[in-house]
Amino acid sequence: MRPVLRGASPQVDDFNPYDGAKPYLISRLGSYCSYCERRIATILAVEHIQPKGLPKYAALECVWTNFLLACVNCNSAKGSQDVILADTLLPDRDNTFRAFTYKPDGQVEPSATLTVPQSAQAHTLLNLTKINKPVREFYDENGQLIAMDRTSQRMEAWGTAETSLQDWIADPTPGLSRAIVNLAKATGFFSVWLTVFDGQPAIQQAIINEFPGTATCGCFAPPNATHVTPHPNADLLASGSKV
Repeated sequence: MRPVLRGASPQVDDFNPYDGAKPYLISRLGSYCSYCERRIATILAVEHIQPKGLPKYAALECVWTNFLLACVNCNSAKGSQDVILADTLLPDRDNTFRAFTYKPDGQVEPSATLTVPQSAQAHTLLNLTKINKPVREFYDENGQLIAMDRTSQRMEAWGTAETSLQDWIADPTPGLSRAIVNLAKATGFFSVWLTVFDGQPAIQQAIINEFPGTATCGCFAPPNATHVTPHPNADLLASGSKV
């Protein structure tokens, strides 16, 4: 899961209505779901980390630091579940790339390098967003499997990234590097691309640089995309830097 830096609010007052924050969030974080990492070109929601539907968080409905971006699937999965900041990892305050392992079958698992408490926090986030829901197999009239859910779309992105890696190994030119980075941005699934290109730090760093809010978060040290943990949490968010 891509760690990010949201930055200070672009305005002094809270956002009322809260949807007014969306252009600023997209500018700073890109048109991607903060949880499943899919690129969502149009129907991307301002996501309330601590849900506005719970009375105890009503005061946070229009507060910048309570916003991320989410697709309809992740947003509805979270719903009004209570989010205890100390009990879950979050991409705006933890190094969530290091915290999770991405696999070719589309599954996302807590990293084996986590401590027991960190692993519990990682599981909490996976359960909140239901990212690992079973694949819904749908075949068109030609027998082609259609990727309609988050898990199968991660599998599809993995295949695209692997093909790009094979092309890169065969012909590592600047032009191909730019094409791969552009394809990653258009596809989304940042963590899939970074995982597949493990061992290719130049491409990894180029991808990090091109996804808004990622290089600035401080979780990857240039020029070789070295992991930095915990998340520096430059925004000084509550319960940050757990990983």
